[in-house]
Parts: sequence; C-alpha cells; structure tokens
Amino acid sequence: MSHLGGAAPSSASRVHRPVDVPDAVAPLFSVSQAAAMLDMQPAFIRRLDTEGVVCPARSVGGQRRYSRVELGHIAALAALMGEGMTLVGAQRVIELENEVADLRRQLAVEASARTRPRRLNAESQSEPVTVVDTQVADPETP
Repeated sequence: MSHLGGAAPSSASRVHRPVDVPDAVAPLFSVSQAAAMLDMQPAFIRRLDTEGVVCPARSVGGQRRYSRVELGHIAALAALMGEGMTLVGAQRVIELENEVADLRRQLAVEASARTRPRRLNAESQSEPVTVVDTQVADPETP
C-alpha cells in the first residue's frame, strides 16, 4: 500500500535536516503568484505599487517581488476596501491601527517600569527596621 506524501522526519531523527526558511520580509513572490495566493486580479496589485501604497522589491530583470509582510498588507487593504472603504481610507485605517498598537506597547513598557519601584518599596517597608540612637550622651546631664 503506497502513501502519498509520507511522514516527515521528527526533529530527533538522525536524518532530520533543518531548512532555512526565508523571513517574512524576503521578496519571494511575483505579481501572478501574489494574485493567485490572495485571490485577486494582478492589475490591482500592480496598481498598489504604481500608487506607492505597497513598494515591492524588484528582481534583477525588473519584476516585482512581494514578501509575506507585503501580501498581508495587500490582503488587509483588500478586506477594508471590500467593506466599502476607498483605498485612501483603508490606508488610513491601517496607519491608525499601527499607531494604536505602538502606543499600547509603549504604555505596557511604562506601566511595567512604574510597577517595579513600587514592588521594591513595598518589599523594603515589610522588612524590620532597626533604629539606632545617634545622640551622644551629655556628660553634665545626671
């Protein structure tokens, strides 16, 4: 009985070989590949480049090459436009969402920085404190 595909070796297998997978910003996909992956017309994807919305890398031959990050951006734009927004409106929504995400990260960093000193103060207040009398006794006082 033959199986299609077969099983991949586990990471513990002696025949397992890690494969370098390009990162999310590697320009790998042509316009036609991007269009097929996103189920949209190549002309729309080219228009986004022409209007400066998405600026893909270019191959040695001058062909557009899109990264996974750019494909995500295009998909987000298309989804917002599918809800009735203009391209400019969709771009603005994405910009504002990115700003909100950045501000939330900043707030989280600041909040954690503020809670650290409070913890230290609370710990130091819970420890017993020894008071030492530093006054020198006056020899003339009985």
